[in-house]
Amino acid sequence: MQAALNEARTAAARGEVPVGAVIAGPDGTVLARAGNRMRELHDPTAHAEILAIRAACAVLGSDRLPGCALYVTLEPCAMCAGAIAAARLARVCYGAADPKSGGVAQGARVFDQAQTHHRPEVYDGIAATEAEALLRAFFAGRRGGPG
Repeated sequence: MQAALNEARTAAARGEVPVGAVIAGPDGTVLARAGNRMRELHDPTAHAEILAIRAACAVLGSDRLPGCALYVTLEPCAMCAGAIAAARLARVCYGAADPKSGGVAQGARVFDQAQTHHRPEVYDGIAATEAEALLRAFFAGRRGGPG
């Protein structure tokens, strides 16, 4: 999760919402890492999770990531949860909950839907305090006040 937090910090430095993601292979080797790039790429789908999934699939030469784990600093949104299911990731480990836009434990709860063909193992709250602090600091800076 520390590598994902580093990606989130780098995203914040670029002016992006500080979300970072890392995908590890079945043996724990890091296959891909990414931070949000929506503003930079002018692409609403350029969430850290999506970029990391694309990169990991390219590394493995496959459209599926069985046995792989995604570490992400913020609960994935519904779009990202759908991509996670499509990629057949084995595990999702995330930090901060996202009551506004989350798609795993909040909101859409994508993995709980009968139409979802793949349900990864989900672990939440990993390094949540640090991930939440990054988000609070980023948005406080945008509003010009304390987090």
